[in-house]
Amino acid sequence: MATFAEPMRPNIASADVQLPAVKDYEQVDREISATLKPTKGWGAALALSIAMFLMGAAAWTYQIYWGLGNAGYNPPVMWGVYIITFVFWVGIGHAGTLISAILFLFRAGFRTTIYRCAEAMTVFAVMTAGLFPIIHIGRPWKFFWLVPYPNWRLLWPNFKSPLVWDVFAISTYLTVSATFLYVGLIPDIAVLRDRETNPLRKRLLAVMSLGWRNSEPEWRHFTRMYLFLAAFSTPLVLSVHSVVSFDFAMALTPGWHATIFPPYFVAGAIFSGIGMVFTIIIPIRKFFRLEHYVTINHLDAAAKLCLFTSMVVGCAYLIEFWVAWYSGNMYEQDYFWNRVFGQWWWAAWIMLTCNMIFPLSLFSQKLRRNPTWLFILSIFINLGMWYERFVIIVPSLSHEFEPWQWSSYLPSWVDVSILVGSFGWFFMWFLLFIKQLPVVAIAEVKEIVAPKMKRAHGHGGHH
Repeated sequence: MATFAEPMRPNIASADVQLPAVKDYEQVDREISATLKPTKGWGAALALSIAMFLMGAAAWTYQIYWGLGNAGYNPPVMWGVYIITFVFWVGIGHAGTLISAILFLFRAGFRTTIYRCAEAMTVFAVMTAGLFPIIHIGRPWKFFWLVPYPNWRLLWPNFKSPLVWDVFAISTYLTVSATFLYVGLIPDIAVLRDRETNPLRKRLLAVMSLGWRNSEPEWRHFTRMYLFLAAFSTPLVLSVHSVVSFDFAMALTPGWHATIFPPYFVAGAIFSGIGMVFTIIIPIRKFFRLEHYVTINHLDAAAKLCLFTSMVVGCAYLIEFWVAWYSGNMYEQDYFWNRVFGQWWWAAWIMLTCNMIFPLSLFSQKLRRNPTWLFILSIFINLGMWYERFVIIVPSLSHEFEPWQWSSYLPSWVDVSILVGSFGWFFMWFLLFIKQLPVVAIAEVKEIVAPKMKRAHGHGGHH
């Protein structure tokens, strides 16, 4: 296998990515395939996720029946939890493209054992984000009017509307991310097919693996296609969240009308995505006993990336305040003063503390290599990044140009239930995924076993 995969991953000998506890290919197949067996803990987590999802679905049904007024909107704050959570989930989805595509192109070896988790997370996060524009329009059965297709009323969408831009951004990103995930899964599905004993499941896996036989021509075409998809997916990290930032930057609202928003949103998305990767991969590493695959060295390298993106996001926060001061615009200055010391000071300080201060702990190598602290920090990052979107949206709308329009905002139980339901929806799909397909890439893990073992004859991993 090394002969054909070497151009794809040239840094396999790097000491920080090797797996000294992995002895041969058969061990890789056996241990990673073992994660597919359902357990009581997994069943309990799935049941909780489904319950959360059903709570959100019930609240949405209530809102559809009684009207969007039940969402807790209070003019002029007509964007609330739904748009905040939409931007949050789009940001979460960016980690998959970053870890899978960009780090692959830069030959970052630490991505090998965590990128599958990040790719799956991307697909399900974008699926979750795509629900919120539909929920937010109030009449979800009219959603197809946003699609540029001549419908029964011969209506065409307004291409000047950011809502239409979101439709294109989400659908494009979901398509490319799902394709990227599936292509990378093909060799691993073939391994599961060869180990499967159930005839029906074996037939299904045979169809999904597209007849993969582990031959030289297949690996040659696979590596070329994977490289193409990685290069093709990379611009999406910049484009998709830039489009999402245009939802705000195109408005004249104080705090929104700024050219810094596209890079600011992209950096925040990558940061929040890495935080969610830690939230997911560390429990998986613990409960599936994959410590010798997702090693401390892998977590250390990912923590350094988390620290870097935190500093970029912190720099963007400071630039926002500097621009408001330097502009001489009294509305901008008053808005940013109100953000930090006024009505919404508590939300702003949650954002600054979780996203700027706590991540500075990663300068400590001891904490970077402590999975417990990384998991706790990831929870703070997720909280801080949700509040970042809250701080962008609610204070701006509640503190615009005219003082008589200044208002407050309080989410209703419907908002909160749908927010909880979105997490249930996301984790439900992710938990189902990890019991059907490998959460760690079998084929790529075989690339970083000790080089002398590449001559050993393992199951489905050599040429």
